[in-house]
Amino acid sequence: MGLMDSQVLIALALSLLGGLSTSIGALFVVLNEAPNLKMLGLLQGFAAGLMLSISFFDLAHNAINSIGFLKGNLWFFGGVIFFAIISSFIPEPKLAPISDVKSEKNNGDVGGKDTMKKHRRQVLFSGITTAIGISLHNFPEGMAVFLGSMKDLRVGLNLALAIALHNIPEGVAVALPVYFATQSKWQAFKLATLSGLAEPLGVIIVAYLFPGSVSPEILEGLLGSVGGVMAFLTLHEMLPLAFDYAGQKQAVKAVFFGMAFMSASLYFLEISLPAEMSF
Repeated sequence: MGLMDSQVLIALALSLLGGLSTSIGALFVVLNEAPNLKMLGLLQGFAAGLMLSISFFDLAHNAINSIGFLKGNLWFFGGVIFFAIISSFIPEPKLAPISDVKSEKNNGDVGGKDTMKKHRRQVLFSGITTAIGISLHNFPEGMAVFLGSMKDLRVGLNLALAIALHNIPEGVAVALPVYFATQSKWQAFKLATLSGLAEPLGVIIVAYLFPGSVSPEILEGLLGSVGGVMAFLTLHEMLPLAFDYAGQKQAVKAVFFGMAFMSASLYFLEISLPAEMSF
């Protein structure tokens, strides 16, 4: 097995870890109809801190050090603009408020079956739309894990960890409306899991489109772009959710805790990983 093949397998394993964490979010829903939204908000804030730390202290920092301040910044903001354009075409993942779901269940008996059926269809459609949106988001995340692993196992590992935490609330966002609409735990779990599998698919596609002998400068630039993508994703989607569910003060604390945790892990991984495990 060549070095490229082993890198692809490692990236695939890491992206599976990230992608399948949508299933953990789905389990929150099927095992407990009303997930603790405050806990989800704190988790989202913590994951946002991990992502910001990776974006600025690792990916963008390394790109600027390797290819210079101007080029590093151009690649970084290129990633921001690229993901901003993609995001404008993707429906926003939203978590249905638990109170709405419960009140609809109660009103179903009073308001008649037709109204209930119509509402269930609308909620199911929103769940499916969210699943498609999350799949499209997970696709570039898989590419990011692959590019990170190409350079250094440590970078791939950190990205996979942050993305895995970020994907748990996404799993809830898909599973909750689907479970409410279909009353089927299996359908909710299945759709949430499938939306996460777009991540390893991103690895497979980019691995076979990606030239084996890419220049180190281009690789550093691409990683700088990944930093831009991650920063945009964090500020555009993760922070607002964290503020909504956990409240601003608690969410900000969780963000800085996540940043400190990732900075510590970057340091310890750097001093503990054997040199041959870095690519």
